[in-house]
Amino acid sequence: MTPAGAVGRRPGKRRKARSPVILWAEYLAARTGIAALTCMNVEGNLALAEALGRLLYRCDRRHRERARDHLRIAFPDMSGGQIGLLARRSFEHFVKLAIEVCHAPRMLNAASWPDRVHLNPMAQAIELFCSSRPFLMVTGHLGNWEVLGYQLALLGVPISAIARPLDNPMIGRWLFGIRQQRGMRIITKWGAAERMPRELDAGRSLGFIADQNAGDRGTFVPFFGQLASAQKSIGLLALQRNLPIVCGYAYRTGPLRFEIGTSDVIYPDDWQSAVDPLYYVTARYTHAIERMAASRPEQYLWMHRRWRSRPRFERQGRPMPARLRRNLEALPWMDQATIDRMARQGEESADPQRND
Repeated sequence: MTPAGAVGRRPGKRRKARSPVILWAEYLAARTGIAALTCMNVEGNLALAEALGRLLYRCDRRHRERARDHLRIAFPDMSGGQIGLLARRSFEHFVKLAIEVCHAPRMLNAASWPDRVHLNPMAQAIELFCSSRPFLMVTGHLGNWEVLGYQLALLGVPISAIARPLDNPMIGRWLFGIRQQRGMRIITKWGAAERMPRELDAGRSLGFIADQNAGDRGTFVPFFGQLASAQKSIGLLALQRNLPIVCGYAYRTGPLRFEIGTSDVIYPDDWQSAVDPLYYVTARYTHAIERMAASRPEQYLWMHRRWRSRPRFERQGRPMPARLRRNLEALPWMDQATIDRMARQGEESADPQRND
């Protein structure tokens, strides 16, 4: 599972070509490091990862403070001690995730996965997994999103994920090969706009990480009580192709053990009567990701800049546009107090430095 942002766009600047000697050195170092890790037992590696995560939390002040700030947005009633503990555990979690990805190809296979993966009841999603109908799978930077895609492929679900090419193409080809061992197909992000329709026509589903900041041109939808910029591409693809959207997760429950399930399944019939179908779909899967993150906040990436971009009315200190308010009021899970609080962000004028 990989980020949805900037699908099909190429970077504006070409990076300077890197020395083949440096590329080979990086590649050999990566292969040696991963080989050393996989020779050790999983428990030992995860204990080391937890210690490294604690060290990173202490040393990386910028990301530590960002994580704490974002947790205060999401959980305003939490004490400072609780916020600090969750932020530290989030750092630990994502170092563990890197270790899990190294071990997954060896430890998760057709014979062993029932001992390591618990599938929560998810009748609607299972029906889609067993059918020939393509769907869109969305998740966030929570739990182990790589294991989610990996497990779906193990279950025989034909699924493709979009991935940003790595700066070192040798490492990229090697890691992509690992991720594709069980049948998941990787599509590099640049040019994905042309590949995705072909994948869908071939009966393959598509997987996205859908909680990245989408910039000023994104769709601003609620996320933990504040507006956040979300990609339009997932919703547009669902509307154009009449595709269901499965909102899924893979939480860690122990050393290389996971719980996989869904928080929502959005069907085309659900948006037919919506005031603004694209807004409704984007807001609903974002709400599903919010619920998943709230359920396991220690396994969410609070360090990433989810609320970086602000809507124009906030930046300009103006009232919330009537269309946006109408869209928010049409969302069945929203309450008037939260909408009014969002509207005041513009009237009180946003911090001009917040979008830097």
